[in-house]
Amino acid sequence: MNKILTEDFFHRDALDVAPDLVGKIIARKLDDGTIIRERISETEIYRGEEDKGCHASKGRTKRTELLYGESGVIYVYLCYGVHWLMNVITGEKDQPQGVLFRCGEVYNGPGKLTKYLQIDGSFNGESFCGNSRIWLEDDGSRPKLKTAPRVGIDYAGEYWKNKEWRYIAVKE
Repeated sequence: MNKILTEDFFHRDALDVAPDLVGKIIARKLDDGTIIRERISETEIYRGEEDKGCHASKGRTKRTELLYGESGVIYVYLCYGVHWLMNVITGEKDQPQGVLFRCGEVYNGPGKLTKYLQIDGSFNGESFCGNSRIWLEDDGSRPKLKTAPRVGIDYAGEYWKNKEWRYIAVKE
């Protein structure tokens, strides 16, 4: 049986959580009771007010308040008014950081992943811990990883956009 991740897993720095999430499984219970699963194949770090790619770079706002909160909380936002993107909050309270679920093994792209999982704004502020409609599982998979620069944050400037804070499972 797969182990369900608990708050302890997320209560670590995003630099540690992001690579450890690759290979884990997002499990989603749909309204009709069906459970669908997708293995995480890529994650991306957003860490601190100093990170110009992070929503918290503008400070504490109504939108970013969750980033300053409890580990394991889901942060969902609408990108370009079209795609819901899903993150998990990590680290210590009041130190904004999180990890974006960038790709699954089948659903390649953060918008495609959330569309498959039927994620919308209603998940924003829920926790992965003790949640009956979405949770994360560990079946022991530990893929080999490579790193790469983050995607879609040209606005953050050369230093921040070129940080290799994206973790990708290497297909063997």
